[in-house]
Amino acid sequence: MSTHQFSRRTFLRGLGVTMALPWMESYNVWGDTPPTGTRPASEAPVRLAVLFSGNGFHSKEWWAKGEGKTMELGKVLAPLTDFRERMLLIRGLYNEEAQKGNIHSSQTGNLLSGAPLASGGEIRSGTSIDQLLAQRYGHSTKVPSLVLGCEKSNPSVHKNYSMLYSSHISWSSPTTPTPLEIYPALAFDRLFKDDVSKGDQSVLDAVLTDAKDLRRHISGNDQHKLDEYLESVRDVEQRIERAGQKGELQGWRPTLEKPNMARPADGIPQDIAEHMRLMADILVLGFQTDTTRITTLKLNNDHSSLRFPNLGVDYMIHHLLSHSDSADWLKVNQFFVEQVAYIARKLEAIQEGPRTLLDNTMLLYCSSMLNGNHDASQLPVILLGGAGGRIAGGRVLDYKEKPDRQMCRLYLSMMDKMAVRLPKFGDASQPLDEV
Repeated sequence: MSTHQFSRRTFLRGLGVTMALPWMESYNVWGDTPPTGTRPASEAPVRLAVLFSGNGFHSKEWWAKGEGKTMELGKVLAPLTDFRERMLLIRGLYNEEAQKGNIHSSQTGNLLSGAPLASGGEIRSGTSIDQLLAQRYGHSTKVPSLVLGCEKSNPSVHKNYSMLYSSHISWSSPTTPTPLEIYPALAFDRLFKDDVSKGDQSVLDAVLTDAKDLRRHISGNDQHKLDEYLESVRDVEQRIERAGQKGELQGWRPTLEKPNMARPADGIPQDIAEHMRLMADILVLGFQTDTTRITTLKLNNDHSSLRFPNLGVDYMIHHLLSHSDSADWLKVNQFFVEQVAYIARKLEAIQEGPRTLLDNTMLLYCSSMLNGNHDASQLPVILLGGAGGRIAGGRVLDYKEKPDRQMCRLYLSMMDKMAVRLPKFGDASQPLDEV
């Protein structure tokens, strides 16, 4: 930075901190040399975000029909109304292997791979699409992939299948679920600090000297963008600090007004809504700074035990709610979809040259069953964003009556948008031409 010759990877640096910069018009390179025949390095990269919520959705209100801005949405999807022209609702895809156990774990552990699952408490699945892409793009970013969650992993066994399958959708190898970060502070540190541990200095404080030096060498528009970006980082830092002060109680109504233990220095927000929003903001920051291009955010486990006092739904855990199409179940469904809409709205507000960050992202939202009665004969799938102009939204695609409706066909199509072309993935050998 002292020479002001912008390298292919431009960072703000400070003691123990490396912070990647967002896209700016003053320089036009992104830090990786693309394969022959793919998009030029001066274009923003395509990102992948996978969001998951367990136990499916209201059986009568997950639907869309029509196209473009006149598309009609079921009540579950109503929070995505503003994004109808940027959205694909894909119907009828499934994982054949998930039908064998017909229980939560067996339907979730291979959601992103289509691989056969080992039973009897053994752990064996398949490398998931996010980690396969992370292996391809990991050298280009500080963090190859960010795997986030809002509910702790469950190591028990349920009906002959490990509950680790219900707790992890991201797998680094067939026998290794990718470690899940549920602490917002540590997820934030992983993006911006060289040593992921509790520090006594703000990330921004560490890089302010470098940031001030940089401002003198960029355009007025980029100065404004830099200021907005640094303010957003500061906002997340302050919210994480406040969240940690609330303690580590989450997902149920506490039996005490105050914790009967010392407050953890870096805790989990007591408010599940704040926990999810913090993770959503960290996801966006990771993409905005190009610190990572692959993020998986598991909003809850399959067979989840979360409760929702923020919605006035605190009498029953998520899993039990899912077994009936009640008004409260619909309210919880909409709450999860609101998190997807929140991320899409933030991505849409970030300009990257001629496109927005949403234009340059594939935001996949799915569950491992259509509804709480374990119906995995077709999966609920929403795909938002443009993948750098390679996906046309505003459509409903229906594969229910087609013979080759493997979920892994969608993954082959998505990998193709990121210039990763495989002859086979999971149980599929052909992409979905319509995606």
